[in-house]
Amino acid sequence: SGDASGAFTAAAVAAGVIASGSTFDPYASDEAFLLGAFLFEDVGVTAYMGGVTLLTNKTYVEAAAGIHAAEAYHAGLVRTTLYRKGLSNAALITNAGKISDARDSLDGSTDLDQGIVATVNGTQVANIVPADSNAIAFVRTPGQVLNVVYLNKAAVTGGGFFPGGLNGNVRTSAASG
Repeated sequence: SGDASGAFTAAAVAAGVIASGSTFDPYASDEAFLLGAFLFEDVGVTAYMGGVTLLTNKTYVEAAAGIHAAEAYHAGLVRTTLYRKGLSNAALITNAGKISDARDSLDGSTDLDQGIVATVNGTQVANIVPADSNAIAFVRTPGQVLNVVYLNKAAVTGGGFFPGGLNGNVRTSAASG
């Protein structure tokens, strides 16, 4: 078992959303809940995109596709709501960008992650669906996903939101430099 409140605080400090010594409570307000959800929902979408290649049983592939769709709907709603609220509270857009940058710093040297805003022809617009140039959600390997949820760049078997690690065949995060 883990201490999710401690992990949320560690993630928020690492992202620069709060100062060291402060506490991040994702249940303190609607905005805090949305930022806490933003930490995970995008990771879930990219996790299912990367994990499906490990599945060979049709039943499991169908279940994973269904979960992926639900995660994508959740992520889009979180991004939409954060962006809309961020129009009158710029700190939300800034903090979502910091969380995106923190996830990116954990998952490897490639700049994959995307915040909730993009600049198109010099104008800031909502980025509701983080995707590649073909409008396809990007992929994180299982090791990269574990880097994010373990809050660690090293190849480890636990930490962050899962201090005792996970059970199953895929347990070790990827060394991400």
